[in-house]
Amino acid sequence: MQTAEANYQGVWGNRIGFGQRPALVVIDFLKAYTIEGAPLYAPGVVEAVAQTPALIASARASGIPVIHTRILYLAENCADGGMWVRKSPVMKAMVEGNVLAEFCEGVEPTAGELVIVKQYASAFFGTSLASHLHAQGIDTVIMAGCSTSGCIRASAVDAVQHGFRAIVVRDCVGDRHPDPHNANLFDIDSKYGDVVSREEAITEIAKVKSDRP
Repeated sequence: MQTAEANYQGVWGNRIGFGQRPALVVIDFLKAYTIEGAPLYAPGVVEAVAQTPALIASARASGIPVIHTRILYLAENCADGGMWVRKSPVMKAMVEGNVLAEFCEGVEPTAGELVIVKQYASAFFGTSLASHLHAQGIDTVIMAGCSTSGCIRASAVDAVQHGFRAIVVRDCVGDRHPDPHNANLFDIDSKYGDVVSREEAITEIAKVKSDRP
């Protein structure tokens, strides 16, 4: 049997590259994924959080928008989570006052950075993210965060469907197990966007500043 790489070659995997106006979207880097012993704890997310401050710093230094998302339920019994919460009741930890719903240290928003509150996997579904990015003239959505097989994949799919170049930073996304992590990076890179290293993303982000008059 062919390898997946050989089977996809020449069919999937075209590169789209970075556009002229990128934004960095940091998706759901919440303590639920990094506190050992928590139901959602994911070692891959711990590693991704450690890799991400340099990416965020590069975006801030270049003056490109840095946007953060968090999952937060506001209705009684997390009813605003709909069928997703029924399927995955572990998500009920995402409520105000629960430490698990707080941002991870080192990758939290700073004053003035937009925070998008969402109730489902995609950063775009039921939020103002796409409208906000279009209004700012953004053409490229660089993504970091978690989890690779959940909110990152869903956001990457929706990013391309909203007309953005979807860029996922391999070192800055994570999951609870390497198998779904790697499989979803393969799918994203093949069909929906480009998966790049942190170094490549930082290099491209730096060009935005150097290209300014």
